[in-house]
Amino acid sequence: MAMQKRFSVNHGDVFPQGAFLKGSVEQVIDFDKSSKDSRVQAVDLNARGEGTGLPLWQVMVLDADEEAGKKDTAVTVKIAAKHQPVPPENKTQFPWTPVAFTGLTALPYIEESAQGRSRIVWSFRAEGMVAPGSASGAGSAPAKGAA
Repeated sequence: MAMQKRFSVNHGDVFPQGAFLKGSVEQVIDFDKSSKDSRVQAVDLNARGEGTGLPLWQVMVLDADEEAGKKDTAVTVKIAAKHQPVPPENKTQFPWTPVAFTGLTALPYIEESAQGRSRIVWSFRAEGMVAPGSASGAGSAPAKGAA
């Protein structure tokens, strides 16, 4: 049996050693609807029209797990939100902001390389992002605030 849908995962199960935001929050571009002159932001809908219909945003995250493979160290997490999500404040001396994801889901799929090798990769979506250990924790409440 193959899983056809996303399933809920806890932030700590995906990022047991923590996650760090690298860069900024960006729009996910719908390349099928975009043209050379006009970029269209993707929305949270699947091929069957299921989803929230909210605009999609993405963040690049560094996985702090020492055992993560080099292709798994940087992970993209997409967030469906009406407004651009605001990352938590970086209170460290490092350029990467510690972050925890709320309402995190995962979808595995097979990625094939040009050399004919296959591997399982993961697509992650979240409802929001918060500072690790915040009152919202890494549960299912969406992050507050918008840009």
